[in-house]
Amino acid sequence: MDIAVNLVENYLRLNGYLTLSEFEVQARGPDGGFITVTDVDIMAMRLPGDIYAGDPHDEERGRLLLIDDPVLELRDDLIDVIIGEVKQGEAEFNAGIRRHEVLHSMLRRVEWLYDEPMSAVIKGLQKKSVRYGPARGGGTIRTRLVAFGRSPVNNLHTISHTHIVERIGRFFDELDDAFRPVQFRDPAPAMLALLHKTGFDVSKEE
Repeated sequence: MDIAVNLVENYLRLNGYLTLSEFEVQARGPDGGFITVTDVDIMAMRLPGDIYAGDPHDEERGRLLLIDDPVLELRDDLIDVIIGEVKQGEAEFNAGIRRHEVLHSMLRRVEWLYDEPMSAVIKGLQKKSVRYGPARGGGTIRTRLVAFGRSPVNNLHTISHTHIVERIGRFFDELDDAFRPVQFRDPAPAMLALLHKTGFDVSKEE
């Protein structure tokens, strides 16, 4: 797995997302055979509710270790679905990610979440890169395109690797008693955890 994709996937998992990574989307070509339309680096879904580094049942014995990143712009009644492009360079989208067959191929995996036609969700993403709509069972589902990579800003559609590295480092620092015993297997968080355990401060030089 690409190291940048590995970093992004683990960042999203720490924030409570369920993830799928590195998909090749196939479609029929002019000759009737199948061709690869594009690669989708990451897809993630997060249901409403707080995420804790420890089991919340031990509230009486100690403080709850809440994991929260305001950059993700989450709400209590919001399901968040991300289709993401991950770059080691500038955070930007490949043109193919907005193609109907690409968005439909990815979103059909979570189609049961939506209380509106998939065609409406896809048109919203193609037009504005985000779609707010009703979730099945109540509440709101937000579907958005997000580019991860090098960027001076962090917003609804762009999250920088700098922010991700610093945020994971902050989790390790602020929630040290919960994360210190954890043995990360994936290379990106494992290296960040090792640097933290050995006393390095991983942050961007001003």
